Amino acid sequence: MKILEKFSAVATIAGFSFYACAFGLLGVLPWFMTNRVAPIKGGLDFDAVFLPKTVPVDFRDKYKTLAEYKAAIDFGRKNYIAEACWHCHTQYVRPVGNEVARYGPVSENWEYQNEMNLPQLFGTRRVGPDLTREWNKHNIDWHFAHFRNPQDVVPESVMPRYDWFYDDKGKPNDRGWAITAYVMWLGSWRRNEAPPATPH
Repeated sequence: MKILEKFSAVATIAGFSFYACAFGLLGVLPWFMTNRVAPIKGGLDFDAVFLPKTVPVDFRDKYKTLAEYKAAIDFGRKNYIAEACWHCHTQYVRPVGNEVARYGPVSENWEYQNEMNLPQLFGTRRVGPDLTREWNKHNIDWHFAHFRNPQDVVPESVMPRYDWFYDDKGKPNDRGWAITAYVMWLGSWRRNEAPPATPH
């Protein structure tokens, strides 16, 4: 009986120790690395590399200045995180299989060293397609229709509807505009490269 009690105590202590270690490595350390580390010397200037010089044509009726457009992208990213879009969509093209043919060039580390991509939303699952090369794949109307009812544009989609991105008349509200701006912005920093031909 005493041996079992000793084993239980050891197992309990080991369990709590492993939990604490995992929490530190997977929870605290990534936060520390993305929020506390000083900017990388020679890091990329967000405005020069990651934003276009003018507001994209599709968004000019909504956002009059680059500052408004950048704020919308930031708000859209916050909505993307809050709605857990990262749970089903990755933002990292891996050098395996036919990913380059499906999603575009393999992701490179410089793409994630900027204020709009920290913390990174690499994701691990591909329930939906990778979105890091979404720029220039679909027009704004496609995205509005897709968020309203994904099956209207992709019949086999398992993505839920996002009716709260629209007002009572079915027009996109601020959240709908912002998340669309964010998704359509993804990958625009490689705008000189043609997107993959394969639709998704």
